[in-house]
Amino acid sequence: MERLAGRIILLWGWRRLLAAFAAGALLVLTQAPYDFFAAGFVSFTVLVWLLDGVTDESTGNLLRRLKPAFATGWWFGFGYFLAGLWWIGGAVLVEAESFAWALPFAVLGIPLLMAFFYALATAAARLLWSDGLARIAALAFAFGLAEWLRGFVFTGFPWNPVGFAAMPTPLLMQSVAVTSVTGMNVLAVFVFAAPALLAAERHLRVGLGLAVLLVAAHVGFGYARLNRPPEPASTSLAVRIVQPSIDLSEKWDDSVRDRVFATTMGLSARPPREGEPEPQLILWPETSVPFFFTERPDALAEIGAMLQPGQMLVAGAVRDEASAGAERYYNSVIAVDDSGEIVDAVDKVHLVPFGEYIPFADVAARFGVEQLVAGPMNFVAGSQRHPLVLPGGLAAAPFICYEIIFPDMIAVDAASSRLMVNVTNDAWFGDTPGPYQHFRQAQVRAVETGLPLLRAANNGVSGIIDQRGRVVDALALDVRDSLDAVIAVPDEAGALLPMRRQVGAAILMLFFLWACTGLVVQRLRAN
Repeated sequence: MERLAGRIILLWGWRRLLAAFAAGALLVLTQAPYDFFAAGFVSFTVLVWLLDGVTDESTGNLLRRLKPAFATGWWFGFGYFLAGLWWIGGAVLVEAESFAWALPFAVLGIPLLMAFFYALATAAARLLWSDGLARIAALAFAFGLAEWLRGFVFTGFPWNPVGFAAMPTPLLMQSVAVTSVTGMNVLAVFVFAAPALLAAERHLRVGLGLAVLLVAAHVGFGYARLNRPPEPASTSLAVRIVQPSIDLSEKWDDSVRDRVFATTMGLSARPPREGEPEPQLILWPETSVPFFFTERPDALAEIGAMLQPGQMLVAGAVRDEASAGAERYYNSVIAVDDSGEIVDAVDKVHLVPFGEYIPFADVAARFGVEQLVAGPMNFVAGSQRHPLVLPGGLAAAPFICYEIIFPDMIAVDAASSRLMVNVTNDAWFGDTPGPYQHFRQAQVRAVETGLPLLRAANNGVSGIIDQRGRVVDALALDVRDSLDAVIAVPDEAGALLPMRRQVGAAILMLFFLWACTGLVVQRLRAN
């Protein structure tokens, strides 16, 4: 191990950067759908040794001295995000004849930007670098801060945080109910980087012992929590989740909209299986209504005729309204009762940059860029959110598409709800890791909040997740079907800590690591 570490430490020039890139790309195997968490031990161990080999410039300002560490982290991040997010390019190929020119920007643009967060992490860690265990703690602390920043800078994109590598199954997800994802990011990096101490390092026993203790506590806590009796649930809800699997090339084609609508209606109107109750709630995916209800009021009447007494349809739809002589379009989720009346609607607040709107649209329009991906139009962000009231008076927090990946948003909107609803359209990305990674985000949100989650996707992964992250049932990609289930709705959220307190616990963890790092560094220098 010492010989291998020496070879990596002594890498120079392009070989060092290539090793960093490869280590980052390998780390993607820890994420869904691969869930090969052991790759994390290799990636972060290599990263530690690469940073050990960084030679600080003895002259020049601070930025100049940190440049080698910054470059190492940037190439590590670029490898990770390129290997983990390449599938985003599928969105611009839905109508390749119009948008294929944007493919390089879609595939390379986000990884190029996201890599800077990991570059900042390695540069910050290098400021606290020393021998032995202290540098492992410094790296974990720095990555925790970087991942936290990634959640809101540039509107935020906390996709595939490194902490998810330690949560491939519900058994290993339960700790997030105490630490939040921020805390899991810190702990995961610490544990994954600990094998770097095997290269004839000081503090070997202490560091590996602490890592083993953390893993044991992580697994033990998950086992204990999954085997606890479920929270009291005096209410149940019969649900039908519809996955129409509509080809995106047809979704907004005027000539086939009636057929698209009929397909979704047919899946919704199926009689229940023998012995099973009629669904009280029918859930359709994001933008599943292929036209505006203002133009097709007959469609609402048709929905009302399809719904049985007491049933409700919750569907993703584009909502239009006139404002100052111009049309404004909202990506919304609407609730329709059994009379065919829209009784509530919630607009998407956190839109996808370049997917649902163009930042600095006026400037982009001068260059002829009005859209980068296929779709009906650019959207306007909603101004406020509120729970939907479902049959039985149940309050449900609705989240549209990738809104489900933002813990801070979930913490606010799910606080007064009994369950969560997530509608999405992952058909943009085909049979790639993207839909599975998106579904994993939903699982983790259920554990954090202690609330069950209903998820309808146009083309996978649709499913029902209980309050501890277990998949009750699901529909695979490319399946056109509906899913019926009766779910128990807890009388109150089963989260161990409110999500804001989870974040507080994570912040305390960061400061604890920072303090420990400083103490160890001082002790080493004193000796």
